[in-house]
Amino acid sequence: MRTIPDLKEGTHRAVTTGSLPNGKPVVVNADGTVSVVTATSASLGSAAVFETEEVSFNTAVFDSSNNKVVVVYRTYNGGGGNELMEYVVGTVSGSSISFSSPATAYNGDPHHIDSVFDSANNRIVISFRNDSDSGKGYAIVGSLSGTTVTWGTATKFEDGTATFGKICFDTTANKVVIAYRDQTNSQYGTAVVGTISGTSISFGSPVVFESASTSYYGIAYDSNANKTVISYKDAGNSNYGTAIVGTISGTGISFGSAVVFEAAQTNFSDAVFDPNSNKIVIAYQDAGDGDAGKAIIGTVSGTSISFGNPVEFSANTRDYSTVFDSSSNKVIIAYKNLGNSNYGTVISGLVSGTSIAFDSEVVFEAATTNYIGSVAYDSTANKSVMVYTDAGNGGDGTAITFASSSTNLTSENYIGISTGGTYADGSSATVDIIGTVNGQQSGLTAAQSYYVQTDGTLSETADDPEVFAGTAISATSLVVKT
Repeated sequence: MRTIPDLKEGTHRAVTTGSLPNGKPVVVNADGTVSVVTATSASLGSAAVFETEEVSFNTAVFDSSNNKVVVVYRTYNGGGGNELMEYVVGTVSGSSISFSSPATAYNGDPHHIDSVFDSANNRIVISFRNDSDSGKGYAIVGSLSGTTVTWGTATKFEDGTATFGKICFDTTANKVVIAYRDQTNSQYGTAVVGTISGTSISFGSPVVFESASTSYYGIAYDSNANKTVISYKDAGNSNYGTAIVGTISGTGISFGSAVVFEAAQTNFSDAVFDPNSNKIVIAYQDAGDGDAGKAIIGTVSGTSISFGNPVEFSANTRDYSTVFDSSSNKVIIAYKNLGNSNYGTVISGLVSGTSIAFDSEVVFEAATTNYIGSVAYDSTANKSVMVYTDAGNGGDGTAITFASSSTNLTSENYIGISTGGTYADGSSATVDIIGTVNGQQSGLTAAQSYYVQTDGTLSETADDPEVFAGTAISATSLVVKT
């Protein structure tokens, strides 16, 4: 810890990280250094085309062992049974992303493509419906080197027609779970466990988790509870939004009881785990409320899940893809905004307890945007990568990076206000800590309470997170408190 002995009671001396202006709210960092409170705005990179022909069923995954984004998609390749599963490899630099040339991942007609990264084996796993084999469920495993993926042999996991497939990775069992609708078995909700070895995958027996027609799945692995959560539309119960918790054992999976999270017809759900709050976040279309885009927070306990109240983030939306941004501790939701000319839109939200607070919507494509595939989060570049079909540009496969707004202020790390001048990066700074009077202010109103804002200013109105700075005793002085 890089601290310096305090000069006197009521002050603290510490080394700065970054420059520290005079009279500004200060936070302590994990290494004991101090910094001024700062905030950054949400930002987009430039759109990059990865495929110059019409694409569909786009999906993206971040390979953390190679720091690359792998995009897999269906290309029409002239149509007439010539459809292919192709891929490109993307490299994020700053706010830009560049791609390798397209290459074939599977010579067949794939639909409902989804992807996940197996961090135990450093493999990319793709699930899909194989219309070259009567719509049966298949998966394929890839190993990335440079900008080339070596793909293994596609392996069947479902003899019937498998639609709406979604895949996640269980980091405890080191297995993948695929949730899908078994068209051949009365459209029942079904799941199967896959084990990776090299570039091969083997499967246990499929397990029905909902004995009714189901669709529009989301799937996420809760690494705190060591459970897999599946969200879906339950046609056997008035099309209500429903979730269920699964537990892997060997090559099988068992489920708890289904829980309704929205007592109305829901469509287009997606799910993500937030490790900052240890909550599951489900984004979905509430067809019972004008197709509003909503999110709801779930808490897993044992083999059950309970929910807070839904929060609307946009009035008329569909096609959700979610990811967790570990740099801002926010959930990212990309979607098609039906209420704004079908534009591609993204929003970030911070979970608190059993609710979520959203930032402003950001349009990432001002044209009709289709097949907004799974969002990949590049944890090295601290960027989310959204892949989509740009109908305003002939259906080209396109990607763009997004950085959510962020702040270094939390509900716990505020320690006081800087005093004694402006400090350069790495220098020894003095901070007036709790219980002292800081006289470096201006424009305050005596006897009023002030709160630290996420951009480092003071206001009489609390921000989120709510951090009490102190009480003004004059226009220039503040009693520092918590």
